[in-house]
Amino acid sequence: MRTTRRKFLQGGLLAALPHRTLSLLSTPGKVDDELWYKQPAERWLEALPLGNGRIGAMVFGGITIERLALSESTAWSGAPGTMDVNPGALEHLDEIRRLLFAGKYTEARDLCQKYLLGHSTSFGTNMPLPELQLSFENAGTSTQYRRSLNLDEAVARVDFWQNSAHFSREVLASHPDNVVAMRLTCNKPGQISFNTDFGAITIPAEITTDEQNMLILRGHAYETMHSNGHQGVALQIHVKVIPEGGSIHALPQGIQVKNANAVTVLVAVATSFNGNDPEATCARALEQASHKTYSQLRAAHIADHQPLYRRVSLDLGATNASIRTQPTDVRWRALENGGSDPELLALFFQYGRYLTIAGSRADSPLPLALQGIWNDGLASTMGWTNDFHLDINTQQNYWAAEVCNLSECQTPLFGLIDGLRTAGRITAKEMYGAPGWVCHTVTNAWGYTAPGWGLGWGLYVTAGIWIALQLWDHYTFNADVEFLRKRAYPVLREAAEFFLAYMVPEPEHGWFVTGPSDSPENWYLAPDGQRCAESMGNTCDRVFVYALYSMCMEAAKTLSVDDEFRSRLESARAKLPPFQIGRHGQLQEWMEDFEDADPNHRHTAHLVALYPENQISPRTTPALAHAAEVTIQRRMDTPNWEQSEWGRANLVVYHARLLKGDLAHKYLESLVAKAADVNLLTFSSGGVAGAEQNIFAIDGNTAGSAGIAEMLLQSQGGEIQLLPALPAAWPQGLVKGLCARGGYVVDMAWRSGTLSSAMIMSRQGGSIPVRYRDNIHNLNLRAGESVRLTPANFEERG
Repeated sequence: MRTTRRKFLQGGLLAALPHRTLSLLSTPGKVDDELWYKQPAERWLEALPLGNGRIGAMVFGGITIERLALSESTAWSGAPGTMDVNPGALEHLDEIRRLLFAGKYTEARDLCQKYLLGHSTSFGTNMPLPELQLSFENAGTSTQYRRSLNLDEAVARVDFWQNSAHFSREVLASHPDNVVAMRLTCNKPGQISFNTDFGAITIPAEITTDEQNMLILRGHAYETMHSNGHQGVALQIHVKVIPEGGSIHALPQGIQVKNANAVTVLVAVATSFNGNDPEATCARALEQASHKTYSQLRAAHIADHQPLYRRVSLDLGATNASIRTQPTDVRWRALENGGSDPELLALFFQYGRYLTIAGSRADSPLPLALQGIWNDGLASTMGWTNDFHLDINTQQNYWAAEVCNLSECQTPLFGLIDGLRTAGRITAKEMYGAPGWVCHTVTNAWGYTAPGWGLGWGLYVTAGIWIALQLWDHYTFNADVEFLRKRAYPVLREAAEFFLAYMVPEPEHGWFVTGPSDSPENWYLAPDGQRCAESMGNTCDRVFVYALYSMCMEAAKTLSVDDEFRSRLESARAKLPPFQIGRHGQLQEWMEDFEDADPNHRHTAHLVALYPENQISPRTTPALAHAAEVTIQRRMDTPNWEQSEWGRANLVVYHARLLKGDLAHKYLESLVAKAADVNLLTFSSGGVAGAEQNIFAIDGNTAGSAGIAEMLLQSQGGEIQLLPALPAAWPQGLVKGLCARGGYVVDMAWRSGTLSSAMIMSRQGGSIPVRYRDNIHNLNLRAGESVRLTPANFEERG
């Protein structure tokens, strides 16, 4: 039945659903899309995040001291490197390969350490910026305190009463006006008095005031842990304080406001990244913003944010009223203690989308780093830095972008990939003597593509393919042939040129394999009992090379180009190693059936065949799917599993692809309850990967949102699957606006665990099979056309 979306929403099947479920679609941005608390934040992982795609702010909501922990995506130390590749790499590459093929793993390991690891001296890190602090005159006890973040408006708010006066603060990070704006009001005149200055400063900087109402910090993103202390961008923070009534005075390093009726505080941040002038950028932003009222700034901000945020709505069923009316931290603790809260999980889904919008806009200069655009000062002081990890973390940052209808938010990632392609040509030539481009495990704002500097993680050679999958996803989800022609295919083709030249035949079977390379970031036990990591032909590499060749073959056919190149790829793909099942019934991670050196390890890189790839699935390769399950179970059954936020998110998407909704739901709850804090930001756990305490990492949030979407809708393998991994815990619900490959937008409602109705709209037009459970319905739609499906469309006909 062909219909419009409005008729779908008014249809009889949806009319039969509970009123709360229906209200979700009819009232976008419902009050449920809010995090709220009855007390100020004391820790960074209690504060609430705002962002405009470049500038980040964590709002603490203190009564006597308000803290805005500032950050900026281009505030990087370090510099482009010229000596990153080990000069002995190419000369010793063949020798190391011969040793690995001969089973001399420890000898090969030692040569890898000496000759293949990178020599970065100027890698750098994204740096935390000083806090902006407002210190208020203490006027007595406060009551009725409430701190909140409205996801639909992207506005943080603080309210409380003090001495019969109602104080309110709002903070937003405006993308259209390029500032962070704070508005302070009170229902009684003359009640607002504070000093504003910067908190602890960890970078070289000087602070000045200009006129009576401007506070300026000028500094450099210098540090000595990841660079030499003299490399990094210049940066500036300009703060303009605009009181209404009362008085304002400049202090030596701050601004004082006395007895104002209301105050607007505008914050501009900029750096010299890519030749930008931070002074002029900040001055221009404040000049333009200060000519608008706060109401105008707020209205423009919301009008910019909501068209993105409101594309998707989700209802997973009602939480018990005694729980849903509680503050977010109380609900989080109840979930941690084994409670059920489907509305909190739906909020977590939208939070991941919110963070994507706040951290990555089409005009952002850099993509989401390990901590997005925010910075707690902890990751940047770890050995692994606040950078772009290309062995899962940066990929997970963008897993939700396409399926969750935020396609343009990937744009800054594509710019990073373009830079990797350019710099990676030099690494391919110098290190491997090969054409094309290559990068390894980590990169930075400066285009680093050499291996990392440690065994076991630094030599991951297919990182560039993995991150380039995001280009392919953008093409497939949008059916955008011009994007394929101009952006995706040139990157993928050049990567394929590298691997065609780089890979070598394995002597026993003639399989073409990568190596020496790591299976991120895992180690195996060599036959002599030694711990080793580098090998030839690990499964993760095999998955991505197969994917790369397949993407290039399909692209060449679609674009009617490169027939000879396509034939070369087809021949090379046929020579890749097969998947193998090991002695324990597990999917082998390496070409040999090694034992894990760390059976409790957090990484399961070989399972990329299951997700994000579709080379293993229960329907097409059931034996391999079972082997993947065995792999997961062996990890989980091992004592002291190295839990991580991204590892728990992996368990959600893996079980969604295995069509095991109840297990996916179990691990989703554990992600929120065990790997997120009270502000629902996910973290890398203390005690894992060298961390002494929990450190924020955005990938658990974004990949968690992707996992929920994957439970409700899948579109790999040339078909759309409706409710493929619906758990029993969500017997009824509704989702609007998820995207499927081929250029489709899908709305669904379900009741009693069964599909009630689905609306599928085609943006580009085309034909596609739609699966519900074990039955298929074939669609053929024109561009802009929608069709409404019910279970009757999937009934088998004799």
